Amino acid sequence: MGANSFEAQNPHSKNDSVNKIKIAAKELEETKYWLYLCKNSKTYPFDEKLEVQITEIGKIIYKILSTSLNKK
Repeated sequence: MGANSFEAQNPHSKNDSVNKIKIAAKELEETKYWLYLCKNSKTYPFDEKLEVQITEIGKIIYKILSTSLNKK
């Protein structure tokens, strides 16, 4: 998520920027999946702070994506 978000700040074009943010959103969803597995595992440690943080990061990424798409 982080690398794609940083890359989106210096895009080749507006479409490139939007695509990088879309990739960050996909990475966010994958991270949520892995956290879900960790949370529901009986043997793997899980920290609920990570779930809160990923939710906050998601709000930011999806707001950036929404704003970027509305500017097209």
